[in-house]
Amino acid sequence: MNIIQTHLEGCIVINPRIFNDDRGYFFESFNEKRFFDAIGREIHFVQDNQSFSTKGVLRGLHLQMGEHAQTKLVRVTRGEVLDVAVDLRKASPTYGQYHAVLLTETNNSQFLIPRGFAHGFVVLSDEAVFQYKCDNYYNKASEGGLYFADPDINIDWQLPAADLLVSDKDKELPFLKDAVDFGF
Repeated sequence: MNIIQTHLEGCIVINPRIFNDDRGYFFESFNEKRFFDAIGREIHFVQDNQSFSTKGVLRGLHLQMGEHAQTKLVRVTRGEVLDVAVDLRKASPTYGQYHAVLLTETNNSQFLIPRGFAHGFVVLSDEAVFQYKCDNYYNKASEGGLYFADPDINIDWQLPAADLLVSDKDKELPFLKDAVDFGF
């Protein structure tokens, strides 16, 4: 596997070694030992999630706060999404900055997003299946998030705003400057 450290400390893009032949392809999507060796620390994943969405669906920017914070390892098994992590660690030199990664069914890349980040994605293909591992269980009372179109963060979602399909709940999330302390 090829590990690419982003400018946000702890956010890592993982590109698998893919073996292609006339029958198709094979790759190891997760191997705990190789994963730990590659990122330099152990993460115990306890929950896997999957979503299906159509073009323009934007989910985010979400996070779990406090003791329920989550590290996520995300990937796309069908389609194409732009995946985004926003640094919410107050002491970080990259606080309020984001990193975006194109995750597709053909590049098979994965994005590791540690605790202390908001996360979201937008579907760029007609349909997408998005999968992710979490190192902590979901807790409704610990939900948090940021408004996806916060001008201070200025994320380029790669689609016109009029084409984005955003839940009413996500449209009500706060701007970074108005957000509560997320506990990071």
